[in-house]
Amino acid sequence: MMADMKPLTNPEKLIDSYGRVHNNLRISVTDRCNIRCFYCMPEQVTFMERSNLLTFEEIERFVKVAVQVGINKIRLTGGEPLVRRNLSVLVEKLIAIDGINDVGLTTNGVLLADQAQALFDAGLRRINLSLDTLDSEKFKEITRRDSFDQVMEGIMAAKEVGFSPIKLNAVSMRGITEKEVIPLAHFGRTHGIDVRFIEYMPLDADNGWERQKVFFAHEILELLAAEFGEMQTVPEQDVRAPAKDYSYPDGNGRVGIIASVSRPFCATCNRVRLTADGKLRHCLFALQETDIKSVLRSTDYEDRLKELIVENVASKWEGHEINTARFVQPERLMHSIGG
Repeated sequence: MMADMKPLTNPEKLIDSYGRVHNNLRISVTDRCNIRCFYCMPEQVTFMERSNLLTFEEIERFVKVAVQVGINKIRLTGGEPLVRRNLSVLVEKLIAIDGINDVGLTTNGVLLADQAQALFDAGLRRINLSLDTLDSEKFKEITRRDSFDQVMEGIMAAKEVGFSPIKLNAVSMRGITEKEVIPLAHFGRTHGIDVRFIEYMPLDADNGWERQKVFFAHEILELLAAEFGEMQTVPEQDVRAPAKDYSYPDGNGRVGIIASVSRPFCATCNRVRLTADGKLRHCLFALQETDIKSVLRSTDYEDRLKELIVENVASKWEGHEINTARFVQPERLMHSIGG
């Protein structure tokens, strides 16, 4: 079947009705996770049947079609992607696709120490680790699991193997993690790792999100300035990137701020998402999805799949409306959508 795939020639652009060009595909490979962060998923959860997940071959076929309409950047997510067996095999398949020039991975790091070398050997270089605190007890409170030491081992293994860049993603929650900002910043400076602080978003299992629980971007910057001096905006940033980057006054390292709530970046969003069970979403907070699994599992899927990708992006809304009374939290939780 793959022999019939059309060669890559002048890929089209995925443009929505607001003129945003999309080239960034986030692929969730599983909804399963080995920790239970309260802002992402409940303690007790029923996961998808494995037979409902896209196979590596189906993901590869999807990406080969997506490249033809403008996708050139991929990030693998979960759940926790490293619980998907032999993930390095998929990494190698995706990196080999003509037209893909960037493949990254977001992981909680629990299993990374054992898999870092295989992933690096498969061609992966960019990796983001989710870590909200350097306090093992606070880690257990947030994740409801005692895996802090494994995460730290994973970070050190990633450094030793040679991943670059390595970034730490930390969710900023008032009353819970604002005291973690400075320790994480020092940790990043010491180890040559960029830390990215992410405003707490309404994707929690208990619908307990409230705006006053968000520790905002300006407050993070105020803490950093008090500790290190006024942070400097990094020049010539990619305006489509979710994080706004800042450098320390002494030039030793950077931090990123993902201000999804206080400074939404919807106007420059270039991302589309594929869930582990084969649903295409034009936004993390999308209320509707496009089923592509059935198309992928049919014959002569290529033209129809291209149509569905283009239609999904074309229907993208202006923004998520978190800051309005019109906001509706999606039924899917974060672990099921893909980070």
